[in-house]
Amino acid sequence: MNSVYKINKGINKAIEFKGLKAQYIVYLAIGLLTLLILFAILYVAGVNTFVCLTLIALLGTGLFVIVYRMSDKYGQYGLLKKTAKNSIPGYLIIRSRKKFINLKN
Repeated sequence: MNSVYKINKGINKAIEFKGLKAQYIVYLAIGLLTLLILFAILYVAGVNTFVCLTLIALLGTGLFVIVYRMSDKYGQYGLLKKTAKNSIPGYLIIRSRKKFINLKN
């Protein structure tokens, strides 16, 4: 029996599901689980159901928009590269490779 949802995975390719690539699937799942827990806390606290649903719907929409934008902008490894680049101290940044190329001479 074929599944309705198609998960594309080739050799040495990242998992892609509905346009989300690699780790962004996990980010979305964690965000949705957090929203579920937030809804449960608000509901048990006695907040009006319509207010809970509206708040969770708005936050969920924002979560989807942000995760899909990050997936499109950074791709499979881009967010990890950005995080690694931001953690490099300023005095190690070298803007040119000329110094390393001239070492052979």
